[in-house]
Amino acid sequence: MRWVKIVLVIKYLGSKRTLVPLLGALVEASGATTALDLFTGTTRVAQVMKRSGKTVTALDSATYSKVFADTWISLDATTVNQRELTDALAHLESLPGEAGYFTQSFCIDARYIQPFNGERVDAMREIIASDYAGSWLEAPLLTSLILAADRVDSTTGVQMAYLKNWSWRSAKPLELKDPGLIDGHGDAFLGDALQLTAALPAVDIAYLDPPYNQHRYFGNYHVWESLVRWDKPETYGVANKRTDVRGDTHRSDFNSRKTMPAAIAKLLGDVNAETIVLSYNNESWLGREELIELCRHRGHVEVLDYEFKRYIGSQIGIYNRTGALVGEPGVRRNLEHLLLAGPKATLKRMIQATEHIEVRVAGEA
Repeated sequence: MRWVKIVLVIKYLGSKRTLVPLLGALVEASGATTALDLFTGTTRVAQVMKRSGKTVTALDSATYSKVFADTWISLDATTVNQRELTDALAHLESLPGEAGYFTQSFCIDARYIQPFNGERVDAMREIIASDYAGSWLEAPLLTSLILAADRVDSTTGVQMAYLKNWSWRSAKPLELKDPGLIDGHGDAFLGDALQLTAALPAVDIAYLDPPYNQHRYFGNYHVWESLVRWDKPETYGVANKRTDVRGDTHRSDFNSRKTMPAAIAKLLGDVNAETIVLSYNNESWLGREELIELCRHRGHVEVLDYEFKRYIGSQIGIYNRTGALVGEPGVRRNLEHLLLAGPKATLKRMIQATEHIEVRVAGEA
């Protein structure tokens, strides 16, 4: 099997960057030709599935994630006009900056990106909305813009806060890059996995990576959500979050200790796949044995455990608005569980395929 390095992805809490080779090997060893990536996020795992020749379905509730999936999963690089994308990126790159909603909200009122780069984001986003909306170019252009903004941001990887002083990378000029479309077939869906999973097409293998706790990605990445929607919402607080972050509209059953166990059980019952890989960790409200028990009705169960450094924000303590330390750093490690459920012979092949793979212990924003 030939692996292709994936480099164009944003910093993302819960990203499976260091697990990608392992997950790719598991999927390949399963013998699957069709695959599902629920809670696809940055689409790292879905990309590996597609690059290895699988027909992939990707789903997430985040609008920016749908844009990533439209770019890397739905589009087939062999059927689009690459020159059109190259020319569109060059056109956006040539635009002079013009301050607007993004600059005011996320560069002045809040300090996620330096204003000179924010002005370019504003100019490019307005042209995408006016000239490319509804075309096949819209998703890859938005993806390229998010990636470019992410490379010059001033955060630790989430948008719950920004650094007290500008990061070194924020001084670099924003630069659009070709996101790198992938050959092959796939579909992207936007919505709640608990509502949509049962209606998704049957697949050979499904990868499930639901939220672990009360933290919502809608609030963690509200800047990207607003940049994609371009609805220019009212904001609140020091982090300048969208006002709809406050409500329950974007709260998942996976974000509540009371409702999360039933949500996992429903998801495992609804997913139409012969083999399942469920990713969870020891920061969740369910323990390892509880997760194993929930997976038993799907067939034979195996578990792989891997230790990781936690997200850097949890290691540096909690600071108030004046920059004073008001909370202690958290634990430095967590344990990632990969639960495999399905036919025993299939799981045996999958486990054997991982024996030569070293999972590097590393942190990931």
